[in-house]
Amino acid sequence: MSVTRKKEQILPVIPLRNALMVPYIITPILVGRPASLEALEAAYLEDKLVLCISQKNFSMEDEDPRSKDLFRVGTLCNVLQIFRMPDGNVRALIEGKTRVTIKRFSRRKSFLSAVYEENELFIDESTLASEALMRSFFKEFQEYVSLSKVVPEESLLPFKSVEKQDEFFYFVLANIEVDLSIKQEVFEIELFGRAVLALFEILHNEIEILNLEKQIDVQVKDKLSKMQKDYYLNEQLKVIHKELGISDDGNSDLARFKGLLDEKPLNEEARKRAEEEIRKLARLTHNSPEYAVVYNYLTWIFDLPWENSDHEEINIRHAREILDLDHYGLEKVKERILEYLAVMQMKKKSLGQILCFVGPPGVGKTSLGKSIARALEREFVRLSLGGVRDEAEIRGHRRTYIGALPGVIIQSLKKAGKRNPLIMMDELDKMSVDFRGDPSAALLEVLDSEQNHQFRDHYLDFGYDLTDVLFITTANTLSPIPQPLRDRMEIIHIPGYTSIEKLNIAIKHLLPKQLELHETGDRIKLKFQKPAIQEIIDKYTREAGVRELERKLATVIRKIVRSYIEKPFTKPVTVKRKDLTGYLNVPKYLYSDVNQSDAVGVANGLAWTAHGGETLQIEVLRLSGDGKIKLTGSLGDVMKESAEAAFSIARYNASKYRIDKELYKKTDLHLHIPEGAIPKDGPSAGITIATAIISAMSDRKVRHDIAMTGEITLTGKVLPIGGLEEKLIAAKRAGITDVIIPAKNAPNVADFKKEVIDGMNIIYVDSIEEVLDIALKE
Repeated sequence: MSVTRKKEQILPVIPLRNALMVPYIITPILVGRPASLEALEAAYLEDKLVLCISQKNFSMEDEDPRSKDLFRVGTLCNVLQIFRMPDGNVRALIEGKTRVTIKRFSRRKSFLSAVYEENELFIDESTLASEALMRSFFKEFQEYVSLSKVVPEESLLPFKSVEKQDEFFYFVLANIEVDLSIKQEVFEIELFGRAVLALFEILHNEIEILNLEKQIDVQVKDKLSKMQKDYYLNEQLKVIHKELGISDDGNSDLARFKGLLDEKPLNEEARKRAEEEIRKLARLTHNSPEYAVVYNYLTWIFDLPWENSDHEEINIRHAREILDLDHYGLEKVKERILEYLAVMQMKKKSLGQILCFVGPPGVGKTSLGKSIARALEREFVRLSLGGVRDEAEIRGHRRTYIGALPGVIIQSLKKAGKRNPLIMMDELDKMSVDFRGDPSAALLEVLDSEQNHQFRDHYLDFGYDLTDVLFITTANTLSPIPQPLRDRMEIIHIPGYTSIEKLNIAIKHLLPKQLELHETGDRIKLKFQKPAIQEIIDKYTREAGVRELERKLATVIRKIVRSYIEKPFTKPVTVKRKDLTGYLNVPKYLYSDVNQSDAVGVANGLAWTAHGGETLQIEVLRLSGDGKIKLTGSLGDVMKESAEAAFSIARYNASKYRIDKELYKKTDLHLHIPEGAIPKDGPSAGITIATAIISAMSDRKVRHDIAMTGEITLTGKVLPIGGLEEKLIAAKRAGITDVIIPAKNAPNVADFKKEVIDGMNIIYVDSIEEVLDIALKE
């Protein structure tokens, strides 16, 4: 058969790591590298043809090999099927069609492509010599298969036919277990007879190696038989020792565990389990795999704190001093914590209540937990539950699994070394659920004082009393937390800080901390003016907490330290407001996203986010049409329904609101909320949307110096909303002092910080008519 030459073609290339794809063989491959995934997708969408070429050198970190890293001879393959895996990888079923030689590579999009020509094996006319060679080759591979068991012997039956010589050659090449470079060298030989002889020689060498391995295996098995005999004799010796009354406490591990069993005040169930495991340990030898399992289990039992904790005397005045020292503001939160501690002191034991601090990032939820631990003089252990999706991380793995461990609750108690630590469970709202279970369901027992006196970890498999442990949880928002779990906790909301509070926190806490971290000491006399800090707060950060503020202060200090290192100076440095552009570039936030003049169809709303309050500008345009309303800006279903309700109110009360009754028949409305990439939802923008729509339809301007929030009904009533304190902070930050809110939210305002409501003109309303009278100009 002569070599066939076809017209040049270009196809996607999939580089193979430590693998060789050959013709006639169907092979599954796992594709995970981005470039390879794109090449596979391109081939599958076009003609399902792809070039599979082996890499010369491979590494798991090599994400995108270049043309120089690949061999020049590969295989033209057909993609039969692709299966998408949960981890993002793709398992593809590939069938080799013919051998090809690569003429040149090219970069196509983000993956390699290649121009190739088909280059099949050159097979001479059949002779007696070639037939004898193939028979010997077949027998040699049969012997190899019987020794190595790489493939079932039945799989060789189809290849006894002389007509399938090249198919059998490629089958052997694909299944022989040798180095890739050796396989590739044989694969590149163009003459069939020479290729078979080369592979024949390799097979012969491999058979000799396998025979040697077999001899070594027999010798090893003989040695193992001797070890088993020794084990049997040792077991008999133990029985003899027991009959003679000879103690087995010579084993140091066994003696130590027996001593700990006498010392530790274990509960009845734990003691019974420990005695069983000690008896089991006495029957095992150090060489037994089970020995390590039992040893680790007993170690965990005795490492747990078992002694009853003495009741700590709680000094409420001292606790108040610690809270004030560590945190500025948060007066209502501190009051609730002090009440909690006072009741603990009165009852002389931990309360059943679990506190849950809910608030935006950076407002001090975790540091409050640390302060409570300091006030109580308890060990503090922090658990991050963000991303936890396996119930076993809370309850532990059963000991039937290799490498099993207790869950994070038991691990925390071992780490604390006390029965009464303060365990803070951070990011409670970031837990997720998958096929391995629901970790939030496992927490139901942990956080329930009626059940956690007998908390059962899967690894320990006996009850452990958690009633002395003080649990505190944190979350950014309550909505992802299941209702049964939320019901077991007392929710304490921690709102965002006001501008005044941030200024005081920066002066009293953040600046001293950063100066100490940068070790400016006496070498750099550094001072920040208050207007400079206020400028950073107002124009360089937008957050409910103070983390970004701390980073900005650190940036300024770093630049000053660098200047000192490059050219030392002794003159004191005072950071002024005018210097900030040199340190932090231009201001990032100008709070100018509210109109500076009255306009038709534009109203200022207020929104709550997990990061604090935000101003929300709602824009409405009137267009020619037939009475439809178009909604844009990534609005959620609830907000869309609010817009439709507001539109219906405007149409129903057209004459009352000075709107032409026939206007809606020839007019469309387009409602848009800027920052369309950010999803928005919730009912609290109802009165703002209604005001903007009625303004657009009646050609009356909306006051630019007023903001509003409240849910609206079809009858025009204004219903209460949540997140009001954060919304008022956002309005104040944007320079708006007149704010319309639902009258039913009036009791909430009484609990707000004085700094929030000072200087604010809060207007209470019950209906949309009151809103329009205030917000719309004549």
